[in-house]
Amino acid sequence: MIDFDPGAAVPGASAKPGTGARNGGDLVVETLEALGAKTVFGIPGQHALGLFDAMGRGNLQFVSSRVENNSAFAADGYSRATGEVGVLFLSTGPGALTSLAGLQEAYATGVPMVVVASQIPLEGLGARRKGMLHQLDDQKASAANVTKSQRLIQHASGIPSAIQDAWTEAISSPQGPVWIEIPQNVLLDPIMVPPVEDALAEAADNPPRIELVREAVKWLQEARRPAIIAGGGTRRGKAEKSLLSIAEKLRAPVICTPGGNGAFPWNHELSLQSWIEDRYMTDVLEDADVLVVIGSSLGEVTSNYFTFEPRGRIIQIDAEPRVLESNRPGLGIRADAGQALAALDEALAPAEAAADWHGSAPEELVRESLAKVKARLESQDLAKELAFMADIREAVPADMQTFWDMTIASYWGWSCWDSREGQFHSAQGAGGLGYGFPAAIGAAVGLETVGKPAGSARVLAVSGDGSSMYSISELATARQHNVPVTWLIVDDGGYGILREYMVGAFGKATATELARPDFVKLAEAFGVPAVKVAPGDVGDALKAGFAAEGPNVVVVETLLKMFGPTHLGD
Repeated sequence: MIDFDPGAAVPGASAKPGTGARNGGDLVVETLEALGAKTVFGIPGQHALGLFDAMGRGNLQFVSSRVENNSAFAADGYSRATGEVGVLFLSTGPGALTSLAGLQEAYATGVPMVVVASQIPLEGLGARRKGMLHQLDDQKASAANVTKSQRLIQHASGIPSAIQDAWTEAISSPQGPVWIEIPQNVLLDPIMVPPVEDALAEAADNPPRIELVREAVKWLQEARRPAIIAGGGTRRGKAEKSLLSIAEKLRAPVICTPGGNGAFPWNHELSLQSWIEDRYMTDVLEDADVLVVIGSSLGEVTSNYFTFEPRGRIIQIDAEPRVLESNRPGLGIRADAGQALAALDEALAPAEAAADWHGSAPEELVRESLAKVKARLESQDLAKELAFMADIREAVPADMQTFWDMTIASYWGWSCWDSREGQFHSAQGAGGLGYGFPAAIGAAVGLETVGKPAGSARVLAVSGDGSSMYSISELATARQHNVPVTWLIVDDGGYGILREYMVGAFGKATATELARPDFVKLAEAFGVPAVKVAPGDVGDALKAGFAAEGPNVVVVETLLKMFGPTHLGD
């Protein structure tokens, strides 16, 4: 939180301003730069001023968000879009705590981030109630549920090694955010430590055990009806090439979870696409005699809300050991998905037994299953929704990355979005509101940082009117940094999916309706061009936004419905 009077002295500071003396903040900046960091997200705060003063002597680009939670989402989006580590600077107490919901998404989805939070001066630590500003009993304990690990640095000489270790941990599978906190006086006090010249962080190796690979290969070579579920770990492990090879060797149908969207070619003859919540797809997966699950826990959505009852054997591959067999027994292989699938692919020959789904070829099964899903949708009076999503898909360039909030359009996207050469990103890991726009800002900044021209760096964010209000202040960030992001706000007057759930369950909705601003005027007040269009004009409006410079907003007032659930029975 920004709470500092620039005209006052910095409490706890012992280095005179303007003297050029190096301090702990310089060690943070120097180490991050040596590790390859280029951009930092965050908000200044009193105890963190040593970090920001040091950035003025370094080469890191700083993107100042308006809410710390959105800073975390932005660092997350930066990492997802570029494949690099996201870096987040936080102030103490309220600032650090406000970031936690954003960090939960990064932790749940396996996004590598290094989080540097300031702390009160050393003499205030230890849960003594000294009455210091922003004081918490144990700040890093607050981050324990949403980060891989937490470190408190108490001496400036320990800063370079601690940050290097944190970076290594962040990029090692299972990837995720790592928390470091540094007291104010450690950041501000002059140091004798020489400038950081180099730093090296290499991901820890996480290969599969050879006996497990042999057993999995044995199962797969004997399978007659193999199938594959590709979860988010497939993408994180960059396992797409091996996945394609294995699927073609086995002639195994492949379905992607929302997190795995894009891991397998959408229009491949073995692709069941991402219709993971449809009973027709659940039936196929239940009938597999060997089911390979990659980078997924077989959780709520993937299991069609825990109605999935597989009759065959399961091979489950995941870098996180707590995921293995968490919902279903099987042959658990703890490994990075990329390394595991590469090992399986190398050991697998084309299947010895011809794939046979009760007299049907797997390619035929895929065609029939997709046709059944299409027929089900067309029977539910969803022409507007299908056209709306198709118009967005047609307007979005094939290689554009898209970021989706928790809104009805996003839930459609989980199942129907063909990411083509771009990437599909959503907040389905933790399911918090407000992700789409700040994550898209971070992504666009990242793509420009790694050398994409502004036109190629543009990304799309999709939010509802409810979720957009969580991050509406980031219009100021987008304008300040002239970020090439187009924000589609689908305004249905409330929390649309909750309204639908409540009407379905109770016959009426309570507390789901929202007063909301004129989004066009509000965006224009921030200096961001905006337009409101009818649903049928969304494609043309998006194309115009994509062709413009800097940020822009497209607002569509419409009530979208979800396709009918298939896990509740008839």
